[in-house]
Amino acid sequence: MSLAAEGLCRQLRFSAGATLGRRYPEPPHPYRNDFQRDRDRIVHARAFRRLEDKTQVFTAGLSDHFRNRLTHTIEVAQIARTVAGVLGLNEDLTEALALAHDIGHPPFAHSGEEELNRQMSRFGERFDHNLHALRIVESFEQRYARFPGLNLTFEVREGIVKHSRDFAPGEYPELEEYLPGMRPPLEAQLIDLADEIAYNTADLDDAFSARFFDMDDVAESVPEYAEIRAAVETQFPGAPARIRFNEALRRLIDLLVSGLIEGTLQAVQESGVKSVEDVRLHPVRLARFTPAAVATTAALKQFLRRRVYFTEALIEERRRSAAMIAGLFQFFLENPDRLPESYREESKGQPLHRVVCDYIAGMTDGYLRRMHDTFCSR
Repeated sequence: MSLAAEGLCRQLRFSAGATLGRRYPEPPHPYRNDFQRDRDRIVHARAFRRLEDKTQVFTAGLSDHFRNRLTHTIEVAQIARTVAGVLGLNEDLTEALALAHDIGHPPFAHSGEEELNRQMSRFGERFDHNLHALRIVESFEQRYARFPGLNLTFEVREGIVKHSRDFAPGEYPELEEYLPGMRPPLEAQLIDLADEIAYNTADLDDAFSARFFDMDDVAESVPEYAEIRAAVETQFPGAPARIRFNEALRRLIDLLVSGLIEGTLQAVQESGVKSVEDVRLHPVRLARFTPAAVATTAALKQFLRRRVYFTEALIEERRRSAAMIAGLFQFFLENPDRLPESYREESKGQPLHRVVCDYIAGMTDGYLRRMHDTFCSR
């Protein structure tokens, strides 16, 4: 990246001193800026720790080495912070957003989210893990005497609900304070694309370990991977297959991260934006992949859908997971007295279906199984 380009990106860096602040004012910390404090509050949250027992793709029991939602989050933070550093953006804000991006995920990955959404649709409502994450940091985490929730800065809360999508004024009345119709800072825009890199390559890694396919299968479906694989085979012809796969995977990650850096830089240069405010007012997001990286990502996703996500083994696992969530949801609707007393007290004034949804969404995979065995398997 040229010095001129680096200087342009640094103009778009969101300064901790420019934050719109916290819902409940606090004195500054003597040696941590606001975004570093947000990062630390997220890491110490119970909801963050629970990610250790929440499914990424493969459920617990198949292997001790597969990703869970927590290890995935760490990988996203690593990628996002690297990209932000190269572009001269705010690494602390980027890291806080990356660490918070999945904090609202329910048990059993996307099948759990889909099932909770189905349950809530019965009552004319919905479940969205980003909105649930906001509820967690605003109220469910109770760690401080002076305020509810984690009292995060506006920019981190905004990034939690906007990192993967924008929304128009009036689209979500409960989110009107988060500048609808405007783009979030570039630091937040990076998160969803870093997430794509992390889960596509990690799922490839885990599924290879589970012997869903071999390197030839990937090379036949992902042209860029075929080129990487050929170079690895030439350079390390005697290495074991697993080592050659790891080498190719590392190069694939490098290719996609470089594609995100170069694509974002080109978009910034072509847009003419000169400030964070210009980024907010720009009609489209500026964080993006190069066309070549877009093509590679699309081919990789298609391969994973065909050879991993929609295989019968994982489809059946998702069916079982969804059935457990549905059964437990109905049990608590019919037996609200079996909800923890402390939880009922904290949720006073909320409709029962919302209380049940929030309670289940906060469970780990293991805890949900235990609750299901206790209440629904008699």
